[in-house]
Amino acid sequence: MKDGGRKQGTMTPCAACKLLRRRCAQDCVFAPYFPADEPHKFASVHKVFGASNVNKMLQELAEYQRSDAVSSMVYEANARVRDPVYGCVGAISSLQRQVDVLRTQLALAEAEVVQMRMSQVSASSHQPKPVPAPSNSSSQNLSPSSTLANSLFAMEMVVDHPNMGESLWSC
Repeated sequence: MKDGGRKQGTMTPCAACKLLRRRCAQDCVFAPYFPADEPHKFASVHKVFGASNVNKMLQELAEYQRSDAVSSMVYEANARVRDPVYGCVGAISSLQRQVDVLRTQLALAEAEVVQMRMSQVSASSHQPKPVPAPSNSSSQNLSPSSTLANSLFAMEMVVDHPNMGESLWSC
């Protein structure tokens, strides 16, 4: 059974101590966060931050915060190895650009839907509408198509027709 990268009964050094070629003490600050079977985690963190700085950071934190700090350091170190200039900021910027592009595409699709609905309404408004016969009951029986036409007609009054051909995003 493993306990923080160590097997019971034997002293297997953690990934940090193995990389630093030192004896892994029982109270090693790295052992719970850098197990022996994940040497790449400490290697990238050591390459970017340095073992001494990581040790200082972990010592300054409360134990319940250390796991999150190590996860953040591993993420940042891996991002720095991939992109030495921007690191994780480059990845975040790329994701923000993707979100902006997708928002623009969504807005264009929504505008296209509105324009299609408006063209349906204007096409149906040119056809003569039958006059309903007077009803003796207080509630009217409305067909689904007349309900849809009424809701689209109500939307037609809200939209400004002269500007329908222009983009909603142009100034």
